[in-house]
Amino acid sequence: MQLAAIIVSLVLAVVGVALFGRAIAQIYRFVRLGQDVPAGTRTNDWTARTATVIREFLGHTRMNRWGVVGVAHWFVAVGFFTLVLTLVNAFGQLFQADWYLPVIGDWTPYEVFTELVGLLTTLGILTLIVIRQLSKPTRPGRKSRFAGSNFGQAYFVEAVILIIGLCILTLRGLEGALHHVEGYEAAYLVSYPLVAAFKGLGLTTLQNLTYLVAMIKIATSFIWMITVSLKTDMGIAWHRFLAFPNIWFKRNADGSTSLGALQPMTSGGKPINFEDPGEDDVFGVSQIEHFSWKGLLDFSTCTECGRCQSQCPAWNTGKPLSPKLLIMSLRDHAFAKAPYLLAGGGKTMEGEEKASEEQLAGVPAAALAEAERPLVGTAEENGVIDPDVLWSCTTCGACVEQCPVDIEHVDHIVDMRRYQVMIESAFPSEAGTMLKNLEKKGNPWGLAKKQRLEWTKEVDFEVPVVGRDIEDLSEVEYLYWVGCAGALEDRAKKTTKAFAELLHIAGVKFAIMGGDEKCTGDSARRLGNEPLFQELGMENVMALNTAFGEELDDEGKVTPESKKPKSAKKIVATCPHCLNTLANEYPQLGGDYEVIHHTQLLQHLVDEGRLIPVTPVEGIITYHDPCYLGRHNKIYTPPREIIGKVPGLRNEEMHRHKERGFCCGAGGARMWMEERIGKRINNERVDEALSLDPDIVSTACPFCLVMLTDSVNGKKNDGKAKESVQVVDVAQLLLDSVKTPADPAGEAETESTPEPEPVK
Repeated sequence: MQLAAIIVSLVLAVVGVALFGRAIAQIYRFVRLGQDVPAGTRTNDWTARTATVIREFLGHTRMNRWGVVGVAHWFVAVGFFTLVLTLVNAFGQLFQADWYLPVIGDWTPYEVFTELVGLLTTLGILTLIVIRQLSKPTRPGRKSRFAGSNFGQAYFVEAVILIIGLCILTLRGLEGALHHVEGYEAAYLVSYPLVAAFKGLGLTTLQNLTYLVAMIKIATSFIWMITVSLKTDMGIAWHRFLAFPNIWFKRNADGSTSLGALQPMTSGGKPINFEDPGEDDVFGVSQIEHFSWKGLLDFSTCTECGRCQSQCPAWNTGKPLSPKLLIMSLRDHAFAKAPYLLAGGGKTMEGEEKASEEQLAGVPAAALAEAERPLVGTAEENGVIDPDVLWSCTTCGACVEQCPVDIEHVDHIVDMRRYQVMIESAFPSEAGTMLKNLEKKGNPWGLAKKQRLEWTKEVDFEVPVVGRDIEDLSEVEYLYWVGCAGALEDRAKKTTKAFAELLHIAGVKFAIMGGDEKCTGDSARRLGNEPLFQELGMENVMALNTAFGEELDDEGKVTPESKKPKSAKKIVATCPHCLNTLANEYPQLGGDYEVIHHTQLLQHLVDEGRLIPVTPVEGIITYHDPCYLGRHNKIYTPPREIIGKVPGLRNEEMHRHKERGFCCGAGGARMWMEERIGKRINNERVDEALSLDPDIVSTACPFCLVMLTDSVNGKKNDGKAKESVQVVDVAQLLLDSVKTPADPAGEAETESTPEPEPVK
């Protein structure tokens, strides 16, 4: 028994280590096939990045949002790395059954740690096995977050961990019996029942059992190592190694989620100059090798847990997009194509082969066939990603928010969209109208710029316009960025007028850009038209910098001597999409401003007593978190605090709220595209809201306001919603409460609020 155990264990160990080393080299070469990233963007601030990895691993910051799953996984993950010395101990036991690790082997704290972590790792994997079985789809459908995952691979990994955990505890029992442990003591607190069970066995039997169990533990470990080494695309196994570099190289060194701003288009690690692009510049992604090396690392790291899938609004409403399945498809395609790419293969933008026939002579036929597949194409075209998958995304960020290994799904989807829009001109036809309107009129509706001021005629106070009523913004506290919807869409204009009136009541000096304001380019960028975004963005940045009193040089850039600090350039926006673009993306174009959302400013004014809600607004209210306000910019509290200050309201949270909030369906330029597959996302969200039987559905985004209102009105017409239910912005609620009821003559009183200062 001892000889057999030694031979089997050593052979498997040698083969396993050799193959594992080769696999690491293969993965490194594979990841390096991707494009470079701009210098310093993934390697800045080593200290912060290292701290982020430690915090995310030890704290399991994403996993622990899932309750018992996070706790169970924590013990499995910690056990995998901290119990590695038990493997060394098992090798020693092959040669001497009662062998201890030198120095620490019989040290009580180490033994207690091994026992407790061994037990909790075993219980942890048992818990995860049960959860997977309970969540396993028993029939075709989308209820399980594991739908589409590789169950065979998952069962293999789970079985390996369970066997190793049981072997650790069994070996502890045999150790106790061999060392004549007589009763419960700290070092054998967990394993003493096994010690007692083995006590009656003879020495030879105990030794042979030790050799056998040690061999099983070692063999299981190295069979796992050999298996994953031969299958480097097994993300469910490799994530335990690749997660660390993937988190370390994440976009933000401070560990914040990779949402908010989209990254500028780059080629070869350098930003593309759209005015004078290079001959070899790659626009977007049309081949797997066009993704950055971080993208390829993302694909390799996916553990197929399905948290992204379970939160995706497209997947939950019957559409073909699953962030998990998209990443898995890209991973499988990338690994299948890798031999071709490693041999020097690849296509030019014109579709010509880069490598010679001699270079590709040794490439497997399967890899050559994979190289011919279009990255984006229908099933008939044998495409890797179906166009309907690509255009179903709302860029809500739920996938990125939930991913425990920090995969950046949204960036990869937009990169593929960029090629489809800019090179193939292949995108939903309705979006074309929006793009033309942005190009010609500077707004998605194609309306004349003078109409941006029409709403100011509907309020009974003067709204100053920069360049017409005031010279620049030094005379006011805030620039109010109204946005296209806020100025031109009838329902959103109600929010605009309510917010402006609240500022007037509170005595806040503000001004607007009027006709000089253009669309920020949010929809154009997320659709994939990066040049149009940059054109609109540069025009807006120049107008803003001028309005803030900064002088521009001949290239339209701010002169160093006139540059003002960010804190001196305050903007407030009612649209979260405008907020996100102005605050997070315009710095890429030379515009650095302090931008806040209107709910943040209103909360501040209420807290200061400059706005006092006094009139009750009776009823049950439920608040919908806009994705670009919540997940993308982490603004959850101000709207809820305002609602909490309005007398008479009783707030009921929807099941999916805050970080797990459900999209309205308008993001990612979906506002301008028809929804033809599955259930409409806004209907799904409104069904959830109406299940609470609210009187008011509130939000803080003009896109959300439009989508939710459309759905509620449709359900009223169908008799599925009571006629009294309203959809309003938080600003409208606050205004109704700040203003006292009208007197018998019909004139509103505002005595409960301070007398405003005159607006210049």
